[in-house]
Amino acid sequence: MTNKRKKLVLVGNGMAGVRTIEHLLKLAPDMYDITIFGAEPHPNYNRIMLSSVLAGGASMEEIVINDLDWYRDNRITLHLGQAITRIDSETRRVYAEGGIEEEYDELILATGSNAFILPIPGADKEGVIGFRDIKDCQAMQEASRTHKKAAVIGGGLLGLEAARGLLNLGMDVTVIHINEYLMERQLDRPASIMLQKELENQGMKFLLKKQTEAVLGKQRAKGLLFKDGSMLEADLVVMAVGIRPNVALAQRSGLVVERGIVVDDHMRTNLPGVYAVGECAQHRGIAYGLVAPLYEQGAVLAKNLAGVPVEGYAGSVTSTKLKVSGVDVFSGGVFVEPEGARALSYQDEIEGVYKKLVVLNDRLIGAVLFGETSEGASLFAMIKSGESIAGREKELLLGLSADALSSGGGGGSAARLESMPADEIVCGCNGVSKGDIVQAIDGGCNSLGQIKGCTKASASCGGCKPLVEGLLQLYAGDAAVTVKEGICGCTTHSRDEIVAEIKRMGLKTVKEVMNVLEWNNDEGCSKCRPSLNYYLGMLWPAEYKDEKESRFTNERYHANIQKDGTYSVIPRIYGGVTSPTELKRIAEVAEKFDVPLVKFTGGQRLDLLGVKKEDLPGVWEALDMPSGHGYGKSLRTVKTCVGSTFCRFGTQDAMGMGVRLEKAFERMSAPAKVKLAVSGCPRNCAEATVKDFGVVAVDGGWELHVGGNAGIHVRATDLLGFVKTDDEVEQWASAFLQYYRENATWNERTAPWVERVGLEHIKEVLSDEEERKALQARLRDTLDQTVDPWKEIVSEPELRKNFEHLPVAQLVSTPGEQSGQDNSAGMDGQKKEESA
Repeated sequence: MTNKRKKLVLVGNGMAGVRTIEHLLKLAPDMYDITIFGAEPHPNYNRIMLSSVLAGGASMEEIVINDLDWYRDNRITLHLGQAITRIDSETRRVYAEGGIEEEYDELILATGSNAFILPIPGADKEGVIGFRDIKDCQAMQEASRTHKKAAVIGGGLLGLEAARGLLNLGMDVTVIHINEYLMERQLDRPASIMLQKELENQGMKFLLKKQTEAVLGKQRAKGLLFKDGSMLEADLVVMAVGIRPNVALAQRSGLVVERGIVVDDHMRTNLPGVYAVGECAQHRGIAYGLVAPLYEQGAVLAKNLAGVPVEGYAGSVTSTKLKVSGVDVFSGGVFVEPEGARALSYQDEIEGVYKKLVVLNDRLIGAVLFGETSEGASLFAMIKSGESIAGREKELLLGLSADALSSGGGGGSAARLESMPADEIVCGCNGVSKGDIVQAIDGGCNSLGQIKGCTKASASCGGCKPLVEGLLQLYAGDAAVTVKEGICGCTTHSRDEIVAEIKRMGLKTVKEVMNVLEWNNDEGCSKCRPSLNYYLGMLWPAEYKDEKESRFTNERYHANIQKDGTYSVIPRIYGGVTSPTELKRIAEVAEKFDVPLVKFTGGQRLDLLGVKKEDLPGVWEALDMPSGHGYGKSLRTVKTCVGSTFCRFGTQDAMGMGVRLEKAFERMSAPAKVKLAVSGCPRNCAEATVKDFGVVAVDGGWELHVGGNAGIHVRATDLLGFVKTDDEVEQWASAFLQYYRENATWNERTAPWVERVGLEHIKEVLSDEEERKALQARLRDTLDQTVDPWKEIVSEPELRKNFEHLPVAQLVSTPGEQSGQDNSAGMDGQKKEESA
């Protein structure tokens, strides 16, 4: 007996919705009876190819993605030309304007967006159209047969593509743009000026810094009136000033709508069983209008509907590519340098080439290419990966490695790759030659991940990735495959998959996990070993023995290594509250061991900087104080103000609460560093609203705040709730931190984690008192198994002896460890760690 198939209805037959269905059919082909309603009378087509249709470069048939046979072959009921007018969420039915109604178990809204028509006088006249669908293309083609002067309002990507198409149709085209240069959302001024000159050479005209006041004419458009009083003759007006999510149906149906239909990381709306995807959806405040993010959303939604575990959609870094009649433009990431960033640019007016790279903290965060865009794919991959490009800036900007850089994302010309000697080094970080990579491919490594696992090529900085991909395509040919990458190049498993398998099979050591889950690299790497060590300790606190060799350098030696090879030692000072006796002890230790500098940190502690390696055990023994864990992925500090104890504005005992929380959570390991703060009144002197967990005293109790960060990416906290008693503060803090420990990915701070999983989800989990108590109990059980790590060094003579004789080379962080962002080298790095 087979299970009854569930009913799935998709409203919208566009690219995002149908891509979701394509994914779902691969994951669970027999799970649903699928019905699709499309407002247009066409099967699913590629909307981004409309400019080619308009320009005459493609026909309607050529841009169809899925023809009618595809729907029949997949047993999909398709209703074309049938817009849904009403959703009854109580009975779970949808109603179409043609009288058709359909039941659903799950409903996807993929209603897309509408062209934004300026609300100006005359905008409703004949001859005024948007540029959004096939009907608009057909209207422009029809107008070009009898009218000759076209005005395109909007100098963005869509407007320029529409203008190019109208030029091809033989029209006299003028582009009107309110800004002083074109494509200001994707390009900087130099690239925009070069683009404008090239388009002018093709016959396009421009009126910049012009604001349209009205459309002139009686029944049909005859021209435009601008705010400065000037006019332009035009008998076809194309509005290309942006899009608006099509949310009318959602608003009528009781869904939460802001700019778009509000969805969480799993594309769920506020109504049960109703999802939204694509241009109509608003995720974390953003409604995307580009294809790549919409496809990423569809993949997440398909997995949810198929019951496949998925981490959720976390937003997208976007890129844009414009190609109009030989003009190539690429833009990805951030193109206007933010504070602290630097811009590197190259311009060749003769060849018509411009290139700009935006670099922040040795990472590429944006790129603009004009005239030659073949490197766009490789640069965008670097932007998304966040890899370091330190030392390679000139190469990336000027293309000094020529063919070694990407050619259309492929890693270089085939001729260049074939002529490369077998002993030529491809991956300088790991000393991997072309011959090593070819041998790995011959041995069956047919994906980038497999090559990385076999040879370590591209496993470090990633700079050689385009070249490795080029070699893979050349030598593997049709056998080359794209394999899902996991937490690192050693495995294809994601964090959630690894944790689930550890629990299911009761795996208890790092080596066991690697063997059972078939790691490509038997020894792992600096990315996966620390994460596995953490996951095992989090899951089996009473049974798992921490593997020191799987920890970063600073965590192994319980101090931050500085740029001169000395160390920074931070004893724990609970809540920033100390005593004369404690201060004397710190001073005496500083004098005894000739510590060059003692500094107050941003976390209200004292930092002894410049401690020699061989003195570390003696320093800790003399201090006889717990470690402040200024080096670890653990609780760092609990910052406090004096609260009601001394301050006339204080309403609660902030110092007492801070000390209580710090003593409750000291020694707590976490996916990333954790910082707390307690403010004694809403004046918030302890800056609790930029901490991972912040507590603010108010009349009658405490406000609880979560997910803050004062580092590079500043984020204010979200309000988790209000409690009345000190015990409740500790219980909610424990539950929040344990839920974070159990669900965050390695190296993920609470700020991005809260954004990823959603505040409402966290509230829902923690609002259950029994679940809060269970989370608190699990955290207490874990902390009961741990001791201050320096007690091991001080109390075990043999371990201490071994430590004192370690060579300096073993104490220096490797590049892989530095990528963890918690192993600062130098005093500036230490200060940043304490204050962020």
